[in-house]
Amino acid sequence: MHLGREVERFLRRTGMPVTKFGRLAVNDPRFVLDLRNGREPRLATAAKVIDFIAAQDTLR
Repeated sequence: MHLGREVERFLRRTGMPVTKFGRLAVNDPRFVLDLRNGREPRLATAAKVIDFIAAQDTLR
C-alpha cells in the first residue's frame, strides 16, 4: 500500500481539505502537502493516518 495514494483517494472521496485532513489525522496541517513533496512519514505516523482513514470510513 502506498500511503500517499490512500490519502489522495480519501480526499477525493470525502472532499475534505488537505489542511483539515492533516490537522485531524496527525496534528500537522502541512502533512498532505509535505507528502506530495516527497515526505516519508515514520511508521507510527503512517499508522495514525491509516487508523484515521479507517475510523472516518466506519462513520460513513
